[in-house]
Amino acid sequence: MTYIPHSEAERDAMLKAVGVDKMEDLFQAVPQAYRYPTLDLPPAMPEMEAADLLDELAASNETTRDLISFLGAGAYNHYVPAVVDHVLRRGEFYTAYTPYQPEISQGTLQAIFEYQSMICALTEMDVANASHYDGATAVAEAFNMAFAQFRGKRRHFVMAASLNPQYRAVVHTYMQSMGVEIVGDDVSQVTQTPADLQALIQDDTALVVVQYPDFFGRVFDYTALIEAAHEKGALVCVATNPMALPLLKTPGAMGADLVVGEGQPLGIPLSFGGPYLGFYATREKYIRKMAGRLVGETVDDRGQRGFVLTLTAREQHIKRERATSNICSNQGLMALAAGVYMSVMGKHGLRKVAELNYHKAHYAAKVFSEIPGFSLRFNDPFFNEFTLVCPETVQDINTHLLEHNIIGGYDLGQDYPGLENHMLVAVTEMNHREEIDLMADVLREVAHD
Repeated sequence: MTYIPHSEAERDAMLKAVGVDKMEDLFQAVPQAYRYPTLDLPPAMPEMEAADLLDELAASNETTRDLISFLGAGAYNHYVPAVVDHVLRRGEFYTAYTPYQPEISQGTLQAIFEYQSMICALTEMDVANASHYDGATAVAEAFNMAFAQFRGKRRHFVMAASLNPQYRAVVHTYMQSMGVEIVGDDVSQVTQTPADLQALIQDDTALVVVQYPDFFGRVFDYTALIEAAHEKGALVCVATNPMALPLLKTPGAMGADLVVGEGQPLGIPLSFGGPYLGFYATREKYIRKMAGRLVGETVDDRGQRGFVLTLTAREQHIKRERATSNICSNQGLMALAAGVYMSVMGKHGLRKVAELNYHKAHYAAKVFSEIPGFSLRFNDPFFNEFTLVCPETVQDINTHLLEHNIIGGYDLGQDYPGLENHMLVAVTEMNHREEIDLMADVLREVAHD
């Protein structure tokens, strides 16, 4: 360790204060068999050699800087402006936790407030919280909120099969002990439409959950579905890719009650799967059932602008077993990254990125689908992802692509029986036309084999 804060005398004084003679006495409650497990660690080495070893291990990792990536399925390779990382690494933010003493956390509170405000503007919703762990958690918390809103009296839920498989898995984990019925997520129903989901809504339906664009990349207008759900008294949650919203009709404009999703596209690098950011926005009338903290703006006794934790009373550390959710933390640093990214890009910059994603993806879809043996699975409008039917297994094609330093698309057969040999391809502003053409050339090699 580079710094050991306590001297021998200080440690002895602390041990004496708690009534033990030596450090080992603190572990008497742990069974002997598990107290000091054999860790089989390598011999210690000097710092210089350890640094060389770590550099060697790090060099073996391949990243999107080294490879061309067409992999999405919920996490996307977008450009992150340098200013995002610069702000994150400021000591005032980097070490800060969720503000339990808001009166001395004005900078953190303002950052969260600005983030919430921009999420509301992006989704066209009334209020957003301080964030969840990831998109899957945000979707599951929408189920929790709907259950609480109806006080458990409505136990019928509709969840689209085209919702991200990881999101659906987390939802089932959350709700497995709640005694609810979840319909609609039959993975064999890959051609499911909003009209199909509308037919599943009942008088006791609490929540309808869809994805926009959906997991296959398709874009549907859910306005009619939302209206039908409201006629039955049900809530509707739309899980969305925030990068699509500057270009497409927003869920708020469709009439959604909750808009959630994965905030990773907003200035957060791929990072081997995390940490990410779950955003969550809703209507003002549901604000007291929404999990997570809510930062508000006010003025102090001198009339100066200030920020406060407006609502925290729904959470477990205050309401105990009556809490809406067990979420008591927030992805503050990731919310800051998203806030910085959105503020730097601005309304016009975000739309430009969305347009690049849209047009590049459509170019790739056209080029790939013209290769013999390859075709598009769906004819519906799409944003930056599309489903490509392949002449061989996706695993074999991706292995061949990797030999050309290309990360291929997602193998949909892993989650959807009947979609074997189907690849979900993602294209972002990071994919140059030359890279798309290169992948097309490699796919032609597959077609000729």
